[in-house]
Amino acid sequence: MLERFGHTVVAAVGDADAMAAAVAEHEPDIVVTDVRMPPGFSDEGLRAAVALRAERPSLAVLVLSQFVGRAYAAELLDSGHGAGVGYLLKDRVGEVAEFVGAVERVAAGGTVIDPEVVRQLISHRRDPLQRLTAREREVLALMAEGRSNAAVARTLVVGEAAVAKHIGNILAKLDLPPADQDHRRVLAVLAYLRG
Repeated sequence: MLERFGHTVVAAVGDADAMAAAVAEHEPDIVVTDVRMPPGFSDEGLRAAVALRAERPSLAVLVLSQFVGRAYAAELLDSGHGAGVGYLLKDRVGEVAEFVGAVERVAAGGTVIDPEVVRQLISHRRDPLQRLTAREREVLALMAEGRSNAAVARTLVVGEAAVAKHIGNILAKLDLPPADQDHRRVLAVLAYLRG
Protein backbone atom coordinates (compact mmCIF):
# COMPACT_ATOMS: atom_id res chain seq x y z
CA MET A 1 0.00 0.00 0.00
CA LEU A 2 2.75 2.49 0.93
CA GLU A 3 4.68 1.65 -2.23
CA ARG A 4 1.59 2.49 -4.32
CA PHE A 5 1.85 6.01 -2.90
CA GLY A 6 5.52 6.34 -3.86
CA HIS A 7 7.19 5.24 -0.63
CA THR A 8 9.91 2.63 -0.27
CA VAL A 9 9.38 -0.12 2.28
CA VAL A 10 12.87 -1.25 3.29
CA ALA A 11 11.75 -4.12 5.53
CA ALA A 12 8.66 -5.96 6.72
CA VAL A 13 9.27 -7.97 9.87
CA GLY A 14 7.33 -10.24 12.19
CA ASP A 15 8.75 -9.58 15.65
CA ALA A 16 10.44 -6.94 17.79
CA ASP A 17 13.96 -8.36 17.43
CA ALA A 18 13.70 -8.39 13.64
CA MET A 19 12.36 -4.82 13.76
CA ALA A 20 15.37 -3.65 15.77
CA ALA A 21 17.74 -5.42 13.37
CA ALA A 22 15.99 -3.90 10.33
CA VAL A 23 16.23 -0.40 11.81
CA ALA A 24 19.95 -0.89 12.50
CA GLU A 25 20.52 -2.16 8.97
CA HIS A 26 18.34 0.23 6.95
CA GLU A 27 18.07 3.36 9.15
CA PRO A 28 14.54 4.13 7.91
CA ASP A 29 12.77 7.49 8.06
CA ILE A 30 9.90 5.92 9.97
CA VAL A 31 8.92 2.69 11.72
CA VAL A 32 5.29 1.57 11.53
CA THR A 33 4.54 -1.12 14.10
CA ASP A 34 1.73 -2.86 15.90
CA VAL A 35 1.63 -2.56 19.68
CA ARG A 36 1.36 -6.36 19.87
CA MET A 37 3.97 -8.57 18.23
CA PRO A 38 5.17 -12.16 18.61
CA PRO A 39 6.01 -14.02 20.69
CA GLY A 40 3.74 -12.80 23.49
CA PHE A 41 1.35 -10.54 21.60
CA SER A 42 1.15 -8.12 24.52
CA ASP A 43 3.15 -4.92 24.04
CA GLU A 44 6.35 -6.10 22.34
CA GLY A 45 5.95 -3.75 19.37
CA LEU A 46 5.46 -0.71 21.56
CA ARG A 47 8.38 -1.63 23.83
CA ALA A 48 10.61 -2.11 20.79
CA ALA A 49 9.52 1.25 19.35
CA VAL A 50 10.23 3.05 22.64
CA ALA A 51 13.63 1.33 22.91
CA LEU A 52 14.48 2.26 19.32
CA ARG A 53 13.57 5.89 20.01
CA ALA A 54 15.77 5.83 23.12
CA GLU A 55 18.71 4.72 20.94
CA ARG A 56 17.75 6.96 18.00
CA PRO A 57 15.82 10.01 19.30
CA SER A 58 15.24 11.27 15.76
CA LEU A 59 13.47 8.06 14.65
CA ALA A 60 9.84 8.65 13.67
CA VAL A 61 7.46 5.96 14.93
CA LEU A 62 3.82 5.25 14.12
CA VAL A 63 2.20 2.65 16.38
CA LEU A 64 -1.01 0.84 15.47
CA SER A 65 -3.28 -0.66 18.10
CA GLN A 66 -6.54 -2.59 18.18
CA PHE A 67 -7.68 -0.70 21.27
CA VAL A 68 -6.89 2.47 23.20
CA GLY A 69 -4.10 1.87 25.69
CA ARG A 70 -3.71 5.14 27.58
CA ALA A 71 -0.48 3.97 29.17
CA TYR A 72 0.85 2.88 25.77
CA ALA A 73 0.02 6.21 24.17
CA ALA A 74 1.54 8.19 27.04
CA GLU A 75 4.72 6.10 27.01
CA LEU A 76 5.11 6.50 23.27
CA LEU A 77 4.55 10.25 23.46
CA ASP A 78 7.16 10.53 26.20
CA SER A 79 9.76 8.70 24.09
CA GLY A 80 12.12 10.46 21.71
CA HIS A 81 12.55 14.19 21.35
CA GLY A 82 11.72 16.21 18.28
CA ALA A 83 10.93 13.15 16.15
CA GLY A 84 7.58 12.38 14.62
CA VAL A 85 5.27 10.15 16.60
CA GLY A 86 1.87 8.65 15.99
CA TYR A 87 -0.63 6.34 17.67
CA LEU A 88 -3.57 5.15 15.57
CA LEU A 89 -6.29 2.61 16.09
CA LYS A 90 -6.28 -0.08 13.42
CA ASP A 91 -9.80 0.67 12.27
CA ARG A 92 -8.48 4.00 10.93
CA VAL A 93 -6.03 2.16 8.68
CA GLY A 94 -8.94 1.15 6.43
CA GLU A 95 -9.00 4.71 5.10
CA VAL A 96 -5.92 4.29 2.90
CA ALA A 97 -5.35 7.93 1.98
CA GLU A 98 -5.81 9.00 5.62
CA PHE A 99 -3.37 6.33 6.79
CA VAL A 100 -0.74 7.26 4.19
CA GLY A 101 -1.19 10.92 5.16
CA ALA A 102 -0.58 10.00 8.80
CA VAL A 103 2.57 8.07 7.87
CA GLU A 104 3.82 11.07 5.88
CA ARG A 105 3.07 13.54 8.70
CA VAL A 106 4.87 11.42 11.29
CA ALA A 107 7.85 10.83 8.96
CA ALA A 108 8.06 14.61 8.47
CA GLY A 109 8.31 15.13 12.26
CA GLY A 110 4.62 15.62 13.05
CA THR A 111 2.40 14.08 15.68
CA VAL A 112 -0.68 12.06 14.78
CA ILE A 113 -2.91 10.75 17.53
CA ASP A 114 -6.15 8.91 16.86
CA PRO A 115 -9.15 11.04 17.91
CA GLU A 116 -10.46 8.25 20.15
CA VAL A 117 -7.08 8.05 21.91
CA VAL A 118 -7.20 11.80 22.42
CA ARG A 119 -10.73 11.60 23.84
CA GLN A 120 -9.80 8.87 26.30
CA LEU A 121 -6.59 10.58 27.38
CA ILE A 122 -8.49 13.81 27.92
CA SER A 123 -11.11 12.16 30.07
CA HIS A 124 -8.37 11.28 32.58
CA ARG A 125 -6.63 14.64 32.77
CA ARG A 126 -6.55 17.38 35.42
CA ASP A 127 -5.13 20.88 35.83
CA PRO A 128 -3.91 22.98 34.10
CA LEU A 129 -6.29 21.82 31.40
CA GLN A 130 -9.26 22.64 33.62
CA ARG A 131 -8.38 26.30 33.05
CA LEU A 132 -9.30 25.93 29.39
CA THR A 133 -12.74 26.79 28.08
CA ALA A 134 -14.75 24.14 26.26
CA ARG A 135 -13.86 25.76 22.91
CA GLU A 136 -10.15 25.89 23.81
CA ARG A 137 -10.27 22.18 24.66
CA GLU A 138 -11.88 21.52 21.26
CA VAL A 139 -9.09 23.46 19.55
CA LEU A 140 -6.42 21.64 21.56
CA ALA A 141 -8.01 18.25 20.78
CA LEU A 142 -7.87 19.06 17.06
CA MET A 143 -4.26 20.20 17.44
CA ALA A 144 -3.52 16.85 19.11
CA GLU A 145 -4.93 15.13 16.03
CA GLY A 146 -2.26 16.94 14.01
CA ARG A 147 -4.59 19.55 12.46
CA SER A 148 -3.29 22.85 11.13
CA ASN A 149 -4.90 26.16 12.12
CA ALA A 150 -6.76 26.20 8.79
CA ALA A 151 -8.08 22.66 9.36
CA VAL A 152 -9.16 23.54 12.91
CA ALA A 153 -10.96 26.61 11.56
CA ARG A 154 -12.77 24.54 8.92
CA THR A 155 -13.76 21.87 11.45
CA LEU A 156 -15.10 24.37 13.98
CA VAL A 157 -16.55 26.68 11.31
CA VAL A 158 -14.67 29.73 12.57
CA GLY A 159 -12.03 32.01 11.10
CA GLU A 160 -8.31 31.32 11.35
CA ALA A 161 -7.93 34.49 13.44
CA ALA A 162 -10.29 32.99 16.05
CA VAL A 163 -8.26 29.78 16.06
CA ALA A 164 -5.02 31.73 16.49
CA LYS A 165 -6.59 33.61 19.42
CA HIS A 166 -7.73 30.35 21.04
CA ILE A 167 -4.24 28.88 20.60
CA GLY A 168 -2.69 31.98 22.17
CA ASN A 169 -5.05 31.60 25.14
CA ILE A 170 -4.23 27.88 25.41
CA LEU A 171 -0.49 28.56 25.44
CA ALA A 172 -0.92 31.25 28.09
CA LYS A 173 -3.17 29.12 30.30
CA LEU A 174 -0.76 26.18 30.06
CA ASP A 175 2.15 28.45 31.06
CA LEU A 176 4.03 28.00 27.79
CA PRO A 177 5.81 31.30 27.12
CA PRO A 178 7.68 31.90 23.83
CA ALA A 179 11.01 30.06 23.71
CA ASP A 180 13.62 29.66 20.98
CA GLN A 181 14.31 25.98 21.65
CA ASP A 182 10.79 24.66 22.28
CA HIS A 183 7.82 24.22 19.97
CA ARG A 184 5.00 25.50 22.17
CA ARG A 185 2.24 23.93 20.09
CA VAL A 186 3.76 20.46 20.56
CA LEU A 187 4.31 21.11 24.28
CA ALA A 188 0.64 22.12 24.59
CA VAL A 189 -0.48 18.91 22.90
CA LEU A 190 1.80 16.84 25.16
CA ALA A 191 0.45 18.62 28.24
CA TYR A 192 -3.05 17.88 26.98
CA LEU A 193 -2.29 14.19 26.46
CA ARG A 194 -0.38 13.74 29.72
CA GLY A 195 -2.35 16.28 31.77
